[in-house]
Amino acid sequence: MDIILGIDPGSRITGFGVIQTNGNRHQYITSGCIRTGQGSTAERLAQIHVDLQTILERYQPTQVSIEDVFVHHNPRSALKLGQARGTAMAACAIHALPVAEYSPRQIKQAVVGHGGADKDQVTHMITRLLALESAPQVDAADAPVSYTHLRAHETPE
Repeated sequence: MDIILGIDPGSRITGFGVIQTNGNRHQYITSGCIRTGQGSTAERLAQIHVDLQTILERYQPTQVSIEDVFVHHNPRSALKLGQARGTAMAACAIHALPVAEYSPRQIKQAVVGHGGADKDQVTHMITRLLALESAPQVDAADAPVSYTHLRAHETPE
């Protein structure tokens, strides 16, 4: 049995999703957001770190997957995203957890079947694949990052 934490980093909103897998059985545990507010960059990064430590301690994941940085048109935005991502990765490394990285295209491919899917298609499919009663909130729909990791490590039967 593995518990996989998926993280979609952001400097203002960092989404996360937790799923449990046992062979071919996959169960949604939770998803949510870390909202950092209006503080300085250092304060927002500290909030991401503190909140992720709480999530790591509460759900005790055995593996972590994180969305890779995609190139923005604005280099300043890409830098802030990279800082949030680095903070999240460091929080996981403190717990000696392996961190796998997936591009947005890989995540869409794993969940929907093609890398050009839009956010609504990904949300719809993750709701079906994990047998959720309703779709997760848009900002908290980061079970796809966890699911991508699960799919990447499945063994064919």
